Amino acid sequence: MKVVFTKPVDSHKAGDVRDVADGYARNFLLPRGLAMAATPDQLKKLEVQREAEAKRAARAKADAEALAAQIAGLTVQIHAKVGAQKRLHGSITAENVVAALKRDHGIELDRRDVELSEPIKRVGDYQVPIHIGHGLEPKLKVTVGAE
Repeated sequence: MKVVFTKPVDSHKAGDVRDVADGYARNFLLPRGLAMAATPDQLKKLEVQREAEAKRAARAKADAEALAAQIAGLTVQIHAKVGAQKRLHGSITAENVVAALKRDHGIELDRRDVELSEPIKRVGDYQVPIHIGHGLEPKLKVTVGAE
């Protein structure tokens, strides 16, 4: 019997169309709502859903690429109190970078998208990678100056 899986089962993902034993489908998959019989209507619905998902994914990737291109050319300036030898009193963290990006350019990101290996503790220019998704990681120029 041919079935369309509605939920992941063992090595099958939701949306997979597979031939399974009649008893397995009738006694296990169908009563539990894990799969539906693969009728022509169900197959057509599945194809429409896959096309819609592909369009959504393409739109999301295009949006991410546009954001990456926008971020790649930006510079953010952060001012902090400085002590001896151009060391900061405290440090610049991912939250500070996100706040400065929103303040200066109106771009909102989550602090977890900013990939600082360790907080910035000195005055200077830094290239900070921003994780956007879809394999895109533009670098934002962060300039830390004395207050």
